[in-house]
Amino acid sequence: MYILFIGLTRGRPGVTVSAMAELEPISVVVTSVGTEQQAVEISEELIARRLATCINIVPCLRSIYRWKGKVCEDTEYLLMIKTRRALFGAVTEAIREIHSYELPEVLEFPVGNAEPNFHRWVVDMATGVPDAELETDVEPSFD
Repeated sequence: MYILFIGLTRGRPGVTVSAMAELEPISVVVTSVGTEQQAVEISEELIARRLATCINIVPCLRSIYRWKGKVCEDTEYLLMIKTRRALFGAVTEAIREIHSYELPEVLEFPVGNAEPNFHRWVVDMATGVPDAELETDVEPSFD
C-alpha cells in the first residue's frame, strides 16, 4: 500500500504536468471501516452528495493497532476516495457523520500526477453540490 501512495504523491521525471497545473488539485482520501455494508453506505452517500467522483472498496484488510491500551486485530475494508482537494473538509465531516468508529481514520494523499481526462472527470463530478440541488448535470466530453 505504501508504494501505491508514493506513486500518487510524487512526480515522475520527464513527465509534463502543465495539464494538471491548469486543473484544480485532486486527492485520494482513505478511510477504513469494519463491514462491507458500512463501506457501501459511506461510498454511496459521498457520491450522492457529490463529495467524491469514484470510490474503490478494497476488502479483506488485516489491521493491527493499539486502542485504549490494548493491541487489537480486525478485518476491515479500505475506501479509496477520489475527490477535489478543496472538498477534504466536507468529505471528512461526512465520514465522521456516518462512520461507526469512535475515531475514524481519514487520510488525504494529494495526487501529483494523473491522466488529464481522469483528472478533469474527478474535478467535474465532485462538485460538493448534491444531485437534487443541481439544475443540470452535464457529462464531460473527452474527445
